[in-house]
Amino acid sequence: MVQERIPALLVLCLLCTVHGSKVAGSIDIGVNYGMQGDNLPSPADVVGLFQKYNIGKVRLFEPVPEALQALRGKQIDVTIGVRNEDLPQLASSLVDVVAWFNTNVMPYVNDTIIPYITVGNEVIPCELSQFVLPAIKNIQNIINSNGLYGMRATTVVSSAVIGASYPPSAGAFSNASAQFMTDILQYLQSQSAPLLVNVYPYFAFAADPVNITLDYAQFTATGPIVQDGNLSYTNLFDAMVDSFFSAMEKVGVTQVDLVVSESGWPSAGNGQITTPLLAATYNKNFMNHILSNQGTPKRPGKYIEGFIFAMFNENRKAAGVEQNFGLFFPNMTPVYNVF
Repeated sequence: MVQERIPALLVLCLLCTVHGSKVAGSIDIGVNYGMQGDNLPSPADVVGLFQKYNIGKVRLFEPVPEALQALRGKQIDVTIGVRNEDLPQLASSLVDVVAWFNTNVMPYVNDTIIPYITVGNEVIPCELSQFVLPAIKNIQNIINSNGLYGMRATTVVSSAVIGASYPPSAGAFSNASAQFMTDILQYLQSQSAPLLVNVYPYFAFAADPVNITLDYAQFTATGPIVQDGNLSYTNLFDAMVDSFFSAMEKVGVTQVDLVVSESGWPSAGNGQITTPLLAATYNKNFMNHILSNQGTPKRPGKYIEGFIFAMFNENRKAAGVEQNFGLFFPNMTPVYNVF
């Protein structure tokens, strides 16, 4: 085990950060920093861009040393991801867990705020599902043994884990996901850790534009669109988040918070429903919704963290909308203005 311990003052800072406290001047919103492009700026320049626009949080899909080094001392919350392909080893070998943690986390804990280690991205349901919880437990045990009390191991799931979502009160996990999600959520609850969820009204709208209206998907409806018992929904985002809360309740878990680890709207790639104007409208409204701390109809006033997807248009992704979720072009000019 590593003997280095986190200073008491930083422990207090980390505990505050988990509940959304930020350095003065920064925006309490996160942005996903993907790197699937062959023309992206250096990590040092990217961190400078985060600072220029006062972005307070960054999510890394894997622990890239150059990015972690550039983020040191910058007062930007850093969520570090574990690659999906590393899950089997980290689930079964404590030696590998210690080595991974000592390499990718411990060198940075004294000058970097790291609230979450995300163990796998959208793994459930797939053949790697069985490794997620053991890996979370192993990493959380290392975190705890080093006294990093503000840091939590968790995982990131997509709406693929949900089998029923309409109306939101009917939200339930799919048969393929239910047992994995139940076990993971029970453990997260025991550790006071959140579940990270990727929520994309764009994809729901694009799949069913007849029954889902654009104003409902973009936070621009002026009145309720969906009535679910005594709860009224003016936007699809809230309905999707509340379907997760309903699914969690159905497996007996009520004390796990949700963090929206990805949400966004592409600016090109699918005709007239993917324009810079629509992307700007969605992301501005998403930011305002998160920053308002208004929660959802099912959880009014509940603080929900949020991350925009993504920092850059990435040309090594699949052609079409996947290449066009960025807030910035690779030359660091805005695709549209949000901040």
